[in-house]
Amino acid sequence: MFSHLLHTAKQLLHRAQPCQLCGIVRADLHSVCLDCWQQLPLHPQTIEKQELSIHVAGHYQYPLDHLIQQFKYEQQLHWQPLLSGILQQIRFPKVQAIVPMPISSQRLAERGYNQSMILAKDLARQLNVPIWQPVIRLHQHSQKGLSRLERLDQIHQQFKIGWCFKKYAEKNNMAFDKIEV
Repeated sequence: MFSHLLHTAKQLLHRAQPCQLCGIVRADLHSVCLDCWQQLPLHPQTIEKQELSIHVAGHYQYPLDHLIQQFKYEQQLHWQPLLSGILQQIRFPKVQAIVPMPISSQRLAERGYNQSMILAKDLARQLNVPIWQPVIRLHQHSQKGLSRLERLDQIHQQFKIGWCFKKYAEKNNMAFDKIEV
């Protein structure tokens, strides 16, 4: 009963807040107004590359690129509802778990959070699946500045699946990293 009242109060408070993008109109969808939502470069699609299905929410262009950068590097966690709402637009296949990719120890210490884990928790709640953390980061250096091809070439040197999880590695799990196009 109390949790329902608290949830209702949060929803009412959220609706009374202005749009986080334009600041003018009341926020209707995931902390933004309908006009701003419709102007986002959202183009959900699935791309097949190297035997992987890559689910894309939209083009990495303004304002998404700025929102992601602020969320990731500037501790602007107020973008979480919008970014989670954007992820809700993707039609995901049935998966058994969400696997957020770990960040380097240095980045975790700098930021104080793993942005992939934050969004993965929302996505796991939406898909009603658990979070699974079998991935171990081998090298602790940042991949910032590397091209997509360089990252893919180095993936086997960067990450591995913990030995106790190897039998589950072939299951239908979703690795969750970030949005970039």
